[in-house]
Amino acid sequence: MKRILASLILIAVLPAGFTQTNPPAAREMSLTDCFAEALAHNLNLQIKRYSPQISLYDLRSAYGGYDPVFSLSGIRSHNHSGAVDYPDSISKNDSFRSGLGGYTPWGMSYDLSGSVIETRSFNSLSGDADGSGGQVGVNVTQPLLRNFWVDNTRLSISVAKNRLKFSEQSLRLLIINTVTEVENAYYELISARENLHVQQQGLELAQTQLDQDKKRVELGSLAPLDVKQDETQVAQSRASLISAQFTLAVAQNTLKNLLTDSYLKWHDVDIAPTTPLKTSQEFVDVQTSWSTGMAQRPDLMEAKLDLEQQGFELKYLRNQVFPQLDLVGSYGVNGTGREFSDAFGQYRAGNRPFYSYGAQLSIPLSNARARNSLKIGKANEQQILLSLKKLEQNVMVQIDNAVKEVQSAWEAAEANRQARTYAEAALDAEQKKYAVGKSTTFTVLQLQNSLTKARSNEIFSLANYNKSLSNLAAAEASTLERNKLDLQVK
Repeated sequence: MKRILASLILIAVLPAGFTQTNPPAAREMSLTDCFAEALAHNLNLQIKRYSPQISLYDLRSAYGGYDPVFSLSGIRSHNHSGAVDYPDSISKNDSFRSGLGGYTPWGMSYDLSGSVIETRSFNSLSGDADGSGGQVGVNVTQPLLRNFWVDNTRLSISVAKNRLKFSEQSLRLLIINTVTEVENAYYELISARENLHVQQQGLELAQTQLDQDKKRVELGSLAPLDVKQDETQVAQSRASLISAQFTLAVAQNTLKNLLTDSYLKWHDVDIAPTTPLKTSQEFVDVQTSWSTGMAQRPDLMEAKLDLEQQGFELKYLRNQVFPQLDLVGSYGVNGTGREFSDAFGQYRAGNRPFYSYGAQLSIPLSNARARNSLKIGKANEQQILLSLKKLEQNVMVQIDNAVKEVQSAWEAAEANRQARTYAEAALDAEQKKYAVGKSTTFTVLQLQNSLTKARSNEIFSLANYNKSLSNLAAAEASTLERNKLDLQVK
């Protein structure tokens, strides 16, 4: 009674999923279906897709360096001064100022401003004295040497454009890697399912042998000790089947994790692949793969963009070595009178102008900071060049290895296919000899093991061949074209 009560309590506290005995729902999926799911729901891709968007906002922010700045102010002031035995002096001022300033894409700074002030003053000796005045004008500064062909704003814009391209290549690289991971996981799932069937066949062979040998023992044509060998074989085959079932479950989870952003919805789904493994040899050529990889590899594109960015920075650093030589100028009109309206009237008439023009020069005596910053920039450029050269060499080695892997994997798949054929023929011949008493249980069991192993090896080697083709496409960055995935990274 206690055991029954404990069992009921255990069932009550377990989640529903642990008491469910229904088999997982099968969902047939082609390799193309898996690509579509991954591209839409893979979490790594969803995270990475924000990078180009952030880079685009950063570029738009860099253009904000050219945004005009509008300013407006109005101030009222009161001042009452005087002392004992001195006349009182009282002044009241109302002043207004507005301005519009900023920078142009060619480096010129400008400041459009206007101001007007009205003064009302009283002195106990001189009486009232009211008046107004102000000016409207523009001041400009145009660099001729330093900050002429590049300045901080233009550098920031160039770098932001470069980083936008970089983020697009980074996203493209992740898409290629994700598609490759999905493809390899798909092939792993196929091989795991097929290997499960192989282990089931191995168990059936062992069980059939055990059943037959038990009948032979009953008939007295076989020693009971031989049955123990059969039982050992059945137990080992059952253990191999359990291991294959676990491998299949892991392969299912690996693929699901790549396809979805909601694992719970896929937990009870049994993915049934419908795209078969390629069983024909594909021609590969290292020279063609090298050309494709050098032209399309996103990591090479990123390295070249790093070199381009360093070029922008070097251009800026070279410009900063020059002295500061600027053209300056201003022009405007003054206005005075007793009231605001008098000053505004003179603004419109423009008969009281003011202007100035000239140049100003500033030369750092040692200029050590700018000169050494330029040297650092040149050294960084050489470092990036060597890194690019090293990456190109690594890419060539990776592609060469990938081509050799494809060729080796195909030869291994062919060899394992032949080995499986020979193992089937050998077991069939040995079973016929065993049936007429010319062989032993031990020999038959050995050949059964050899056949099961040969069948597994054939499946795994064929899956490895398909994965090697996928890895070669990733190495030369032709994954999207190979799988007919037309994606525009924006």
